[in-house]
Amino acid sequence: MKMNTKKLTQLSICVTIAMALSFLESQIPAFVAVPGVKVGLTNIAVFFVLYRFGVKEAAIVSAIRVFLLGLLFGNFVSTLYSIAGAVLSLVVMVLFKKLAFFGEVGVSVLGGITHNIAQIGMACLLLRSDAIIYYLPVLLLSGVLAGIVVGIVSAILIKKIKL
Repeated sequence: MKMNTKKLTQLSICVTIAMALSFLESQIPAFVAVPGVKVGLTNIAVFFVLYRFGVKEAAIVSAIRVFLLGLLFGNFVSTLYSIAGAVLSLVVMVLFKKLAFFGEVGVSVLGGITHNIAQIGMACLLLRSDAIIYYLPVLLLSGVLAGIVVGIVSAILIKKIKL
């Protein structure tokens, strides 16, 4: 994909914002006593890129974000979880974005839900057990709530920031 300097700079800023939001979120104490439940502030940047630039650019920003965060703050297993969540949620968001009756918040909620489904699927594969599926209802609820927050913030940014 050929990219001009302005677009490359804008996407680089989005990757930087995603990483800063991830670090910020890691510093916030958990709202609930359930491991793995996060708001997913990092997804604001990817969601913004999806709506402002397009699918290819969102995939690139998401991939770079997952790779860099895994390299800097994670490990191989946490990176596998992130890849699974990022890929499935982006695919679902792209598909449902095309449907006219889904707004930004609805698409974001579907992304949050499928992100958690993918991570549970990856856990089942890595642990070679389906016992972790019982954790899914908690993660689905957190995915809905996180999707609402990310969707509202992203919708505001998409409307306010003109590129």
